[in-house]
Amino acid sequence: MAAAAQQAPPLPDAPSSSGAPKTADQSSAHAATPVNDRILWTLPNYLTVENADHVPPLTVKAKFKITAKDCFDPVEFPFTAILAGIGQAQNSEPSYHQGLKGYGRRFAMSFADNTLGNFTTEAIFPSMLRQDPRYFRLGKGGFVRRTGYVLSRLLITRGDSGQSEFNYSEIGGNAVASEMSLAYHPAGERHISNALGVWSTQLVWDGFANELKEFWPDMHDKMNRKKKTR
Repeated sequence: MAAAAQQAPPLPDAPSSSGAPKTADQSSAHAATPVNDRILWTLPNYLTVENADHVPPLTVKAKFKITAKDCFDPVEFPFTAILAGIGQAQNSEPSYHQGLKGYGRRFAMSFADNTLGNFTTEAIFPSMLRQDPRYFRLGKGGFVRRTGYVLSRLLITRGDSGQSEFNYSEIGGNAVASEMSLAYHPAGERHISNALGVWSTQLVWDGFANELKEFWPDMHDKMNRKKKTR
């Protein structure tokens, strides 16, 4: 890929807003929704910002509202059903056994893990630490540069002040969520290694989700151009 062969320039900070932003529930929520608000036409994408200049910070209410909208989007249920099916096929958490009852337990656990992780990283910790849970899309540059930016967002986020900060909400929020998940995981799985596994899995999923948020609009536009030329 030609873009990947270019020398990657220094990794940028997240696009920053200029001036002292004013907080507004409604304007913040609308600013956070890009034109292509569903990745692959299905996955919810309420926490991505395009053209990030002059974007006001989210209020605590808006952070919880958008997170709830994301967690309980209708698409989340069939997605969780697929994850539970994979777990059933692999016989993960053997104490759940097989059959419909075992599948139901795996579904509930997968949904709880996802919902708990989302609320700690997108609502609770960002509200306490005054950090912005949204993904501020770079949208320009080569593949290597943008991929580096995507991965850096796991460690760097924007504060409500508009300044770049260490992403305590992502790292710490997922760590707390993974520890809390031990309360409802099978008794034989309630140990530190399982918590680390849940934590690392959440980070991988969040990194992959950021990759889709960054590049999906490009893919979408490219497919639309091909349709128009036919």
